[in-house]
Amino acid sequence: MNRFVILSGCSGGGKSTLLEALRLRAHHAVEEPGRRIVTEELDSGGSALPWVDTTAFVRRAIDMSLADREAAAAFPGIVFFDRGLIDAASALEHLTGEPALTSYGHLHRYNKHVFLAPPWPEIYVGDRERRHDLPEAVAEYERLSVAYPSLGYEVHVLPKIGVEERADFVRSILDLS
Repeated sequence: MNRFVILSGCSGGGKSTLLEALRLRAHHAVEEPGRRIVTEELDSGGSALPWVDTTAFVRRAIDMSLADREAAAAFPGIVFFDRGLIDAASALEHLTGEPALTSYGHLHRYNKHVFLAPPWPEIYVGDRERRHDLPEAVAEYERLSVAYPSLGYEVHVLPKIGVEERADFVRSILDLS
């Protein structure tokens, strides 16, 4: 859907901060499925966690991403997604070999402009939900850097600048200024 814009890339690269800046500029925003799943699983004692059962975690991320897309269809205007279906499908394909990226990627389209946060070691921080290290985050970034263009998306690497300038960059690419 042309109104659905993906912010993806390296974990700890400033996506959630950028999403909040765009929300403060009156855009609709959908939080990252992975963080929501980890919080739910930790709070309930579940095992669909990336460090316990990665495949179950990724399958939940696909389901949540599909539900997010359905819910976001009711929002007017541009909707920004902190990660989404393509990220989860790419991870599932990487883990299991299932052709998830191609099947989900062609059926459920986003805006042609995708914004990738590059690895940014100076701001990378682990926390309760982000337990993987920077090299794992970089490997994921590299996989996504190939996945999105393979589906025909135009990738824009977010510059390592302040959050307000990043929001301006995104809005200018989308001609929202």
